[in-house]
Amino acid sequence: MTNNSSTITRDGVIGYDAGEIVTIDPATGAEFARYPVAGKEEAAAAVAAAREVSGSWWDLGFEGRAERLRAWQRELAVSGEQGVALIHAENGKPLEEARVEVLGILEHLQYALDNAERVLGRREVPDSLTVPNQRAWVEYQPYGVVGVIGPWNFPLLTPGAILVEAVAAGNAAILKPSQITPGIGEWIVATWRRAVPDFPDVLQCLNGFGATGGALIEAGLDKLAFTGSVATGKAVAAQCAQTLTPVLLELGGKDGVIVAEDADLGDAARHIVWGSMQNTGHGCISLEVAYVVESVHDEFVEKISELARQVRVGSDENAEIGPVPLPTQIPIIREHIQDALRRGATATVGGPDAVGDRYVSPTVLVGVSPDALAATEETFGPTLAVIKVADTDEAIARINSGRYGLGSAVFSRDRGEAIARRLRVGMTSINDALVFSINPAVPFGGRGDSGYGRKQGEEGLREFAYPHSFTAKTGPAQFSATTFGRPAGAMAGALAGVRDRILAAGGTNAG
Repeated sequence: MTNNSSTITRDGVIGYDAGEIVTIDPATGAEFARYPVAGKEEAAAAVAAAREVSGSWWDLGFEGRAERLRAWQRELAVSGEQGVALIHAENGKPLEEARVEVLGILEHLQYALDNAERVLGRREVPDSLTVPNQRAWVEYQPYGVVGVIGPWNFPLLTPGAILVEAVAAGNAAILKPSQITPGIGEWIVATWRRAVPDFPDVLQCLNGFGATGGALIEAGLDKLAFTGSVATGKAVAAQCAQTLTPVLLELGGKDGVIVAEDADLGDAARHIVWGSMQNTGHGCISLEVAYVVESVHDEFVEKISELARQVRVGSDENAEIGPVPLPTQIPIIREHIQDALRRGATATVGGPDAVGDRYVSPTVLVGVSPDALAATEETFGPTLAVIKVADTDEAIARINSGRYGLGSAVFSRDRGEAIARRLRVGMTSINDALVFSINPAVPFGGRGDSGYGRKQGEEGLREFAYPHSFTAKTGPAQFSATTFGRPAGAMAGALAGVRDRILAAGGTNAG
């Protein structure tokens, strides 16, 4: 330690020197805990240890890994309230919301236990007409060592779901948690090591700032999963490109919700208030912009404003949203609100005064210009921008013209699916909010500046295994398609035979 005075440094974390992270209680600003920063040597050692154990972890087979994943699930369930308290202390979210994260990781584990072998096991594929003496199949094999760089807004559930999929697929994994919430990363790995003492290095944790993430990539990962900002995601992808390391990117969002003329407005208002304000609006899938058809606009604004005023802010057990863990996010939220007001919007709830030093109360902005920051850039706060549209066609066009493409929601009694299908995004909840983030069977991811790749569901499991294709000769063929020793005219005869089968099945083409 170089001195005894604490200062707010990188990303709002209290820091004493480059070798230490000192976290704060976001509700009070008081020092909470300290963690050593991992450098290049520690990253290289972690990757080496993971690589050494990855082969034997894969050799266990699905049932051998499932036995240990079940033990981990039991440990997480027993230790769950300890994790809840740590999430509340480091991230600031209410205890009930922290419990959602623990419940989520337990459910992701159950999905992997129930489905990993089915999704990733050996799969027979059809024979070929050209080489009928061959059988073929596909097996999904692990990459080896997977790095996971996690966020601070959902410090357990977001990286935890990815870790579950990676290790269930047969990989060893190394987590670099956010420097805002390093203790939760340590806790995840501690539960693993208590539950799976014979394979402790299958799951490891490295704490640090961005340089630690860079060192982890440099150490020779076989795949990386990154969750964070668009700017950092592009830098991560560029570094991975140097070694052609495949990467899953879960980046930002500016998720829109459409309220059609036939929506149940009371139901829509309840879900949208929650979808925009829960977790203090700190979600890449938070509903940040509501496109409301003009015939129901005024009634909707009344309903949502009334509900937003009732949201409880604080750090006690009755709070519904907590403090902002990242101090540098507060001026961004303030600027988005002020920019919208300068462009002619009005605040029916909140406004600039809703933004404090540590807490931000709900804000509903009405009459927002479509080119305002609150309508185009990720706010990441408990705000909702409302934009009046002539019809759902205009709402669809506005969502599809944005540079993000992560989540969305549609409220319509009769046309929900039809409207949702036209949205160029990765996920849509119909007559509800954010449900795609709760069901572990549903693929999660986006397009555009929201990134690429998927976690959750079958796609999430396959994200961390590559397909290995096999063919095997079953006996002699009439002629060999794969040597130069073919009889004259063999391939012409084969083509004619295939042609005749196709024409017999579908009729002849005229002309």
